[in-house]
Order: sequence, then structure tokens, then C-alpha cells
Amino acid sequence: MDKTQQFIQENKQRFLDELIELLKIPSISADPAYTQDVYDTAEKVADFLTKAGADNVSIEETEGFPVVYGDKIIDPALPTVLVYGHYDVQPADPIELWESGPFEPVIKETTIHPEGAIFARGSADDKGQFFMHVKAFEAMIAANELPCNIKFMIEGEEEVGSPSLVNYVKNNREKLKNDVILISDTSIISNDQPSINVGLRGLSYIEVEVKGADRDMHSGVYGGAVPNPINILCSMIDKLIDDKGHITIPGFYDNIIEPTAEEREELAKIPFDVEDYKKSIGIKDIQGEEGFSTIERASTRPTLDVNGIWGGYIGKGAKTVIPSHAYAKISMRLVPGQDPDDITQKFVDYFPTLAPNSVEVKVMPHHGGKPYLLPTSHKGFKAAKKALSETFEKEAIAERGGGSIPIVALFEEELGTKSVLMGFGLDSDVIHSPNEHYGLFNFYKGIETIPYFYQYFVQE
Repeated sequence: MDKTQQFIQENKQRFLDELIELLKIPSISADPAYTQDVYDTAEKVADFLTKAGADNVSIEETEGFPVVYGDKIIDPALPTVLVYGHYDVQPADPIELWESGPFEPVIKETTIHPEGAIFARGSADDKGQFFMHVKAFEAMIAANELPCNIKFMIEGEEEVGSPSLVNYVKNNREKLKNDVILISDTSIISNDQPSINVGLRGLSYIEVEVKGADRDMHSGVYGGAVPNPINILCSMIDKLIDDKGHITIPGFYDNIIEPTAEEREELAKIPFDVEDYKKSIGIKDIQGEEGFSTIERASTRPTLDVNGIWGGYIGKGAKTVIPSHAYAKISMRLVPGQDPDDITQKFVDYFPTLAPNSVEVKVMPHHGGKPYLLPTSHKGFKAAKKALSETFEKEAIAERGGGSIPIVALFEEELGTKSVLMGFGLDSDVIHSPNEHYGLFNFYKGIETIPYFYQYFVQE
């Protein structure tokens, strides 16, 4: 890869300039006001792929925003890697909290990024990260050092849940056929410690309603004599988790695939200081399921959290009422072995039993996603570990992510192949928030590392 690496070094500024060009387009998939911008971004991505040397580049229509596809098949007998990314971004609100325009990219030095970081919506999630793959591919093509076949699938709806991707993947199984899927939409532990995300939690998202009287009641006239849905809802939620941090839903833990001793040892290698952790998020103490470390609680253990709760009067001043309704949104993060449909049904069956007969309870499931696990024995993991060790000059650690990327489980289900989550972002990149940024070190390090993944994957 010497010629490839030389090409990368000689073209760093151009790569950055082209990324800035891409970041200027507000491809917000959630807001119809930006529909044309999303399509314009798809055109721009297709143009970059074509100029990089990809064949069969096309903007493929879906029920929603298009998928940009391109490939380079140098020899059908060689392994094929499918690169997935997304060109859509989150809304930039609240705009007033941005120190510079969300779609006016600027380079600033920070404590974590003394060499500079690019501040813009989508810089880390995911334009900056998928663009690394396009530039690494371009470098390998220019150097005539591409060791395997590559396919690109860059979509435009990830930030709204990828609603059109299921049918697209199902309808294009042969076109997308591969030996491994490579994704850069995650992070590393730090710029001094590379890591590979080998696990993702799944999700079950639910809304609940507790109904009392047929109207709001005067709390003086009726207080103490009629049910208060907010009080009851709070009591019901409290009963979902015991004093040891254990979720009380019957059968909730039945099918969990517990991490092996070796996997727990690997997680223990992750640099972590609990005092720094508490200080970084402004809390006085940690809490969670008894018997597990903070890192394990946030990645290998299932959770149940209230994401929102409301009811009654919440305006200014006072209004003394007993509300007729109370509502909450609840999410459960799931781990390997748990099925979101099964867990959702267990919640649906259990939650109403926590209520007294004085109220009516309604449970409304929303959406979910399956958990994911990449064995460290997989050749894709081994290739990623070697590639990261090559460029960081330090052995990469296997870690698990606490979040959910439902499409990863979809790919395995529909295409029959595993995904390697080889991201280069940092948790401090504040994705989805004002002042999102991506370090230039990370951007360039990704471009330098990706070619080695292909080389080592072919060897594996």
C-alpha cells in the first residue's frame, strides 16, 4: 500500500476541500423543506464516486430518498466488500447554540483536536466518515493497489430510521452480494487508543397511557377520593426496576447471551476513570445494575428508561387539578439473545398488571431493532484489528456500543453477511447536537487505515 499511502499524503488538502463542499449542502432528511438539498447531495455523492473510479454508479430511487450505488469488480474470484454509509444529516436545531453556521464548515483547534476539527452538521455523522471510504478507494485506484472488489451503498434516510432500506435491500440481494460489510458510523475510544465496535444493543420503544376520570378534576373537591393518573403512572414505572437495578418484567432476561470471560476481560482494558466520567456529564454518582461495571452497564446489559413523561397542567403559575390522563415514552435497550418483538410483548402483557382497577392502561408499541454481535473470531474483525494496529501503532480493543443501528441486523438477515463497525469518530464529536465536529486527525487516519482493511481481509 506504499503508493496508496503516498497518494493520500499528496492529496490531503483536496480531500478536505471536497468534504467541505459536501458539508455545505443541508441534506436534512427529516424536514420536507430540505428535500431538494437531499437529492442534490445524492447527485454530489454519485459524482464523487464516479470521479474516484467507481463503475456502475447510479442514483437508485426508493419509496423515499435515493440510494447511491457504485462498484468496482476487478475479479469475481476475489472477496467483495460492501461499504455502507449515509449522506443525510440531523436537523441543526437549535441554531442559536451553534458557534458557527451548521452548514458553513470551519476548521477550529480544540483541546482534543490541536491539529484542528471541522465544525459542521454531518461532519462526523456520517458525511465525514463515509467520505473517508470514497477517498481511500480513489487512492487505491490511482495507485493500482485495489486488492478486492468493492461495492458502495450510500443512503439518504438513516437519520429518519431508514424506512426505505428494507425493501431496497430485499429487492437488490444479488447486486449487494458480498463477503463482509464495512461501516464507519461509530467511534473509537480515543485518538491514542483505537477500538472496534463488535456489538450493538437492540431497541424496543413504547408509549403508555394511564386514564382516570373522564375530565380533569378539582384537586380540592376530588383529591383523595379519585385516582390520579400521574401518581399511578409514576408508581407503575417505579416497579419496573428493583433496588438492584434489575428489570422486573417476567422473562426479560431469559434468552440473553452473556459475554464470555474473555470478552469481559477485553472490555476491562478500555481506559476508564469513574471520577472523570461523572465530572464530564455533571453527575454526583453513578448507578445501574448491581454486579457490573459502568462500561458493561452501558453496552452489554439491557436497560429500561423513561424518555418522556407528561400530563396535567404544565403551564406557568398554578392550576390545582387531578389530571384525567398521564403519558410516558419508554425505551428498552436490548442485548444479543433478546428479540425486540418478544420483549415488547412481554412489556405489553406485564405493564397493565401494575395498575389498580381504578384506571385504564393503554400500551402502544412504536418501533424496535435487533441487537448485533460480531465474533472476534470473524475474519472481518481480524482484518480491522490489523489495519488499525498498522496506522495507530497500537493494538485495537474490542468494545461494544450502547446504541442501536437496526440496519446492521437487517443486513445480516437479508444478505447473510456480518458488518464490521470500523468508525473513527469520538464520543466528544457531539453528533446530533449543536457544534458537531470531526477531527482532521480522525478524517485522515480513516483514509489511511481503510486500504489496509481490504489488504488484510483478502489475506484472511
